[in-house]
Amino acid sequence: MLAVFHVWTPSGDPAQAICLFRRLFHLPCPGCGMTRAFTALAKGEWSAAVALHPLAPALAAELILGWAAWGIALAARRPLRLPVRTDVLLLANLAALVALWLGRVATGTLPW
Repeated sequence: MLAVFHVWTPSGDPAQAICLFRRLFHLPCPGCGMTRAFTALAKGEWSAAVALHPLAPALAAELILGWAAWGIALAARRPLRLPVRTDVLLLANLAALVALWLGRVATGTLPW
């Protein structure tokens, strides 16, 4: 996945958006800019990634840590035990995405 994001650069053109929300409603969704931000992170462009979506580095770190924990559990042949419940983590991420989105809508700082 990292190699794909390193090589591929998604278009910022709304007509070519892969987001169903954006295609249907012509509005940026709470995750708008996340794919482009992950692409920037893969290329080492941290400031561009944060400008596209401020939560991208944190979500990328969560994905990497979760993937590593899963791999370690598989290698040890033990069930995966996380320090936090997955549903709580998902709800917290969703709340952060929506809060950031509302703030960016109010200030007009969403990436198009």
